Amino acid sequence: IQAMKTESEKNLRHNYIVNLLDGAFFGFGIGFASFTGVIQLFVGTLTNSATLFGLVPAIHSAGWQVPQVLMARRLHKMERYRPFVMFMTIQERLPFLALAITAWLAPTIGSEAALWFTFIILIWQGLGGGLTANAWQNLIAKIIPSDYRATFLGLQSAAANLFAAGSSSLAGIILFTVRYPTNYAGCFFLAAASMALSWFFLNMTRETNRPIEPDVQMRGSLWSNIRNILSRDKGFRWFVIVRMLFQFALMSSAFYTIYPTKQLGMTTDAAGIMLGELLIAQVVANPLLGWLADRFSRKIALQVGLFAGLIGSILAWLAPNASYFYVIVVLSALANVAFWVITMALTLDYGNEQDRPTYVGIANTLIFPATFGAPLIGGWLADAFGYSITFIASALAAIATM
Repeated sequence: IQAMKTESEKNLRHNYIVNLLDGAFFGFGIGFASFTGVIQLFVGTLTNSATLFGLVPAIHSAGWQVPQVLMARRLHKMERYRPFVMFMTIQERLPFLALAITAWLAPTIGSEAALWFTFIILIWQGLGGGLTANAWQNLIAKIIPSDYRATFLGLQSAAANLFAAGSSSLAGIILFTVRYPTNYAGCFFLAAASMALSWFFLNMTRETNRPIEPDVQMRGSLWSNIRNILSRDKGFRWFVIVRMLFQFALMSSAFYTIYPTKQLGMTTDAAGIMLGELLIAQVVANPLLGWLADRFSRKIALQVGLFAGLIGSILAWLAPNASYFYVIVVLSALANVAFWVITMALTLDYGNEQDRPTYVGIANTLIFPATFGAPLIGGWLADAFGYSITFIASALAAIATM
């Protein structure tokens, strides 16, 4: 028994380290090919369509969230998740190499063809991420005990943000100093190389087989299983509603850069400093809220993030000058970390190991309409009635979520 305990502890330390490195190099790669940065800029060299600019992050979000529930039945039958994760995650990493080739050939094949290839590749990447996500979350739940899970996810996210900050800076230098199209091709190639390193560390994960027990819930159709879970598990049903409302509580954060620059006279340099502050705040907030969730309660950590988002929205509404936004973005970082890290850890606490894939799929796929719709509604409110109405609506959504 002692030998088994020692081996389990050894595997935990090993898995903790290699998966932190996986997250760090994944973030390093994303910094070279961010969906709201470098990739959008590349699309901007091919078209002037604002709609297509907006589709870049939208495709990524849709691809990551929508397929997750569809994987539940297949994952339910697996003794080990890692082989499936390692195969499917290639489909979310290899597209960055395809983007590098597309960027390199863009002057030869023409803007229209390059644009078509780019969006086909983005769909490939998004679906690859979505088909991997449910299995990856269940793998993490299996190898990282619940008492350490939120802290781990916070540290992994912090490492990814920190490494992404460095690679984003390098990407900016490359885009500015290297001629087109070599600059974009170089960024995407570096992203692909970093993704390969990330894959290498993820592949080092140690996973034992799990017993597969017959589960009557999986004998019906997927949708009947979803209805059964939502009808019998009241706490989880409210959690899904909370995740939907939380999106609307966060919608004001999408305008914390553009509002002070457009309405309150913040300079571009000051906005850049504020974005750097936001990144630092996220790096600190990730392990902090993760520790709070593991040490005390997932719910308390979630409420702390929600309260920070509420105060941030109120301050944005009342702010007499741009300097207030240096505080507001820190509160926004806490709210965003609570939504992404703490809700992920909390999702993995629902159900048992047998039906967890269905719970994970429901929690991520069913909130997609809110994920996609909240920023659009926030933008519409700002255009139609002014940014103040968006901030007020976001504050009211935060109160409803709490």
